[in-house]
Amino acid sequence: MGGLSIWHWLIILAVVAIFFGAGRIGNVMGEVGKGIKNFKQNLADDEPKKTPDAAMTPPESLSAPLPQEQTKSTINQG
Repeated sequence: MGGLSIWHWLIILAVVAIFFGAGRIGNVMGEVGKGIKNFKQNLADDEPKKTPDAAMTPPESLSAPLPQEQTKSTINQG
């Protein structure tokens, strides 16, 4: 009662093969294989490629203006 034996799996496989046909199961498994292959390729494409120059220079859009020097007169007025 704990699990399915090999005979149970063979009967289930036979019923699935009768309902869907061997050709359709082969097509479905081929599509699953293509999907896994595309998924792996997309993961490899998404990895950032680091170059030494890119790691050392900040993007132009993130550069902030430098703060202005405060003089004694502006500090005392506030």
